Amino acid sequence: MTIRFVGIDPDTDEDGCPTVWVDTGTSDLLIQGYTADDESTVECHSLSPAKAPIPPTETVIRIPKRMVPIIRKACDELDGVQ
Repeated sequence: MTIRFVGIDPDTDEDGCPTVWVDTGTSDLLIQGYTADDESTVECHSLSPAKAPIPPTETVIRIPKRMVPIIRKACDELDGVQ
């Protein structure tokens, strides 16, 4: 497994969140984010096409809009675009 740091929220404080990495071995994105509030989680659950509860090993995370360029950069890296 090869994990590569891509970027961190430019407005982060000392908690270092949100952060984005890529796993170049599996082409997965690894994202550290804020746990979504209960209201948002309930709404996401109600809109899910899966029609099943969110498993205990998963959660809804919130990534600020200012992180979109970092997410794009991570996707480009996984697609081989430099």
